[in-house]
Amino acid sequence: MKVQANTVRPGHVIEHDGKQWSVLKIQLIQPGKGGAFIQVEMRDIKSGNKTNERFRTQDTVEKLNVDEQECSFLFAEGDMLTLMDTQTYEQIVVPKELAGEGGVFLKDGMAVTVELVEGKPVSVTLPATVVMEIVEADAVVKGQTASSSYKPAVLENGVRIMVPPHIGTGTRVVVNTSDLSYVERAKD
Repeated sequence: MKVQANTVRPGHVIEHDGKQWSVLKIQLIQPGKGGAFIQVEMRDIKSGNKTNERFRTQDTVEKLNVDEQECSFLFAEGDMLTLMDTQTYEQIVVPKELAGEGGVFLKDGMAVTVELVEGKPVSVTLPATVVMEIVEADAVVKGQTASSSYKPAVLENGVRIMVPPHIGTGTRVVVNTSDLSYVERAKD
C-alpha cells in the first residue's frame, strides 16, 4: 500500500526501484532553504546491500505487508543468530545484522519478533527495553547533582552508555535497545 515517505519507520519494508528494502534508520532533515526531506538508510532484502535514499516528505512509497513470528533467541555463532519459533519449535538461522544495534543485548531465551516478507526474514526486533548490570562506572563527584551531566559506564555485555552521576558499579539499570540509552534504575 502507498504511504507518505515521512511515515516510514525503522523496521518497515518498502519497495523502491523494483527491489524490496528493509528500513534501518531514518532522519528528518530540514534545511534552511527549501522543503524538508527524509534521509533513509535501507538494506536490500535479497542481496544485503545497504544504501541511503532521500525522499521529499510529500513523496509516497510502497510499504509491503510484513508477517510477524514470535521467536526465542537460542545462541549466536559467528555472524549468525539461531532462533526458535515458539509455536512450532522450528529453528531459524538469520544474519546477526538483522537485529541491528540492539543485537548486543540478546540473551539466551529472550523473546524476539522476526519480521518476514514472503517467508524470508527481514528483521529481528528485540524488546523495547532490557535490564542490565553496570560493571564499571566512574566514581560520584561530591556536589554533583542528579540533573547535571551524565557519566560513562560499561554494561555487563561490554556496551558503553551514559548514566546519571548517582548510578554506580553493581547497579541494575533499564536500557533502551533501539538507541542504547539509559532509561531508569531497575526495580528489584
